[in-house]
Amino acid sequence: MRFAISLPQGCPDGTFDPAAFAAYVLRAEELGFESAWVMDQTFGRAPRLNALETMTFAAACPTRLRLGCSVWISPLHQPAQLAKSLSTLDQLSRGRLEIGLGSGGQYRMFSAFGMTGDHLITRFTEGIEVMRALWTQPEVSFDGRFYQLREATMEPKPVQKPTPPIWLGGAAKPAVRRAARLGDGFFGAGSSTTAAFAEQVTVLRQALAEQGRDPAAFPVAKRIYIAIDDDAERARTRMAEGLAEVYGPAFGSKLMPVTVTGPAEDCVRGVQAVADAGAELILLTALFDETAQLERLAAEVIPHIT
Repeated sequence: MRFAISLPQGCPDGTFDPAAFAAYVLRAEELGFESAWVMDQTFGRAPRLNALETMTFAAACPTRLRLGCSVWISPLHQPAQLAKSLSTLDQLSRGRLEIGLGSGGQYRMFSAFGMTGDHLITRFTEGIEVMRALWTQPEVSFDGRFYQLREATMEPKPVQKPTPPIWLGGAAKPAVRRAARLGDGFFGAGSSTTAAFAEQVTVLRQALAEQGRDPAAFPVAKRIYIAIDDDAERARTRMAEGLAEVYGPAFGSKLMPVTVTGPAEDCVRGVQAVADAGAELILLTALFDETAQLERLAAEVIPHIT
């Protein structure tokens, strides 16, 4: 089992503490976490730092932690610009970048990005093709429905060859199969229940076998929204508040069934169930008191997961 931790992104105006953030990153490595991850979110009332800049700041900390985003809603980003940013970040971090990409679904405010949700999956898959080509080919010509390139060049390439690992998520069967076809790993969403994740892993393994890909070389991960607290009711209340803040009251209120909360023994059971369902990398995401949660999860939960 490998474990990852979320980077703190909550930041009311004017309150960012660079030293405290750096200390959190350094402590995560000391405690044995393999990687640290952010979420991509442009809109929302919760004051949350942007993913790319947060990762860049973390990359400046003197650690070996790998750094990832789960996930960038890549159709909302211009793929050539995103490819350049991610290649730059892989250079700045000396090859520690993990890339999570998702289509985001039809409920996004596409008009704010100068686009519509029509043919979303075509736009998504074309974007991945464009980025991979720019990272691996000396010169790129591409004639897609949404993106066209003519003898385009981009340097420097990422440190990691041929590209940094690309994780794809998705809940529906077509999305899981797409991950098996286009990705380097599968990342189960924090909004998926453990039972749903187990079904996704089954579909994924079948798709990998059909395509002749080795499941042992295709890692599987899942995010868990988690809150460890000796007071079970307080843990649930604070988690509900955190979900509502990040996702809004309407959607956030529906996510409590996917969370793991309560005393250490309850958290161990919840995390172990995700491991048993097929997760090889588990991303623990606290939505409050991140530093205190980091310490307790490392001391009281992780040592008991097999």
